[in-house]
Amino acid sequence: MEQTAGAHILEQRDIVASLDREFARLHFRSTAIIESTRASLLYESSAVPGLRSIGENVLRSAAAIEQTFGGLTANLWDDPFEWTLPEQLSTPSIVLAHLLEVEETRKHAFQSFTDDLCLLKSIATPADGLVTLMELLLRTLLRAAHYQSRAAVALQALSGISPSGLII
Repeated sequence: MEQTAGAHILEQRDIVASLDREFARLHFRSTAIIESTRASLLYESSAVPGLRSIGENVLRSAAAIEQTFGGLTANLWDDPFEWTLPEQLSTPSIVLAHLLEVEETRKHAFQSFTDDLCLLKSIATPADGLVTLMELLLRTLLRAAHYQSRAAVALQALSGISPSGLII
């Protein structure tokens, strides 16, 4: 009986599921921001000095996620900056397609997280050295949320729109 209870505890995925939901919410909110953005405002940044454009902030948020999960799934820790330039992601529909690709990469990585205990494994990253998977995911979540909130602020400043699901 005790062995069965112990095995059940080892297979718990409560924390993994919670992190999965938070990353999914980030994807949903980034999508909502881009869907609320007119093409002419996507990379407009002159309205608020010091504030990057909606598109740039959403792409930086996605880049944080893409870099982490690309590193975890394919050992590709490169900054996605080179292939996420405004010239290549020039319209909201193209940005939305890119966000979907990033979300698929993230989902693929989450499928490999067998249980909550795997989050305690150490991972060597180029930027942070040796960190636990949990620490890496939380840092990524915070960094992505930071850029996303800046995108929401830019959207509000430029158009007066506050997408549903966003609190700014």
